[in-house]
Amino acid sequence: MSKHREWDPTCKVYIGNLKSNANKYEIEDLFTKYGPLKNIWIARNPPGFAFIEYEDPRDAEDAVRGLDGTRCCGSRIIVQMSTGKRSRDKSPVHRGRSSPPRRGYRSYSKSQSRSRSPVYRSRKSRSRSYSRGKY
Repeated sequence: MSKHREWDPTCKVYIGNLKSNANKYEIEDLFTKYGPLKNIWIARNPPGFAFIEYEDPRDAEDAVRGLDGTRCCGSRIIVQMSTGKRSRDKSPVHRGRSSPPRRGYRSYSKSQSRSRSPVYRSRKSRSRSYSRGKY
């Protein structure tokens, strides 16, 4: 098998949200329903994603439409066409919808998180007021 970077990008599919014990045979069984595969590559360090290559780009597109959000290897998987590029956080970048933020989690920029420190401000302001009052 060739390195996944040398694969035909029109036939290359990204599979995300896999558990660390993802099984090549289970992935193969699920994805060959859409057409013959040329290659399968499963990431092990870090785990959690894989790439497959179909012989025909139409099979790859059908698999993306049919399998995105389904269960494989014990988890609900993300299936997207691969762009072959990497993002700043070193994880694969893919075309398609981006996942919405998880409920219960907030994202703050660094400046917001620094400015949101009422404990620090209250201590600082108290120390000033006490020092002024004592002298």
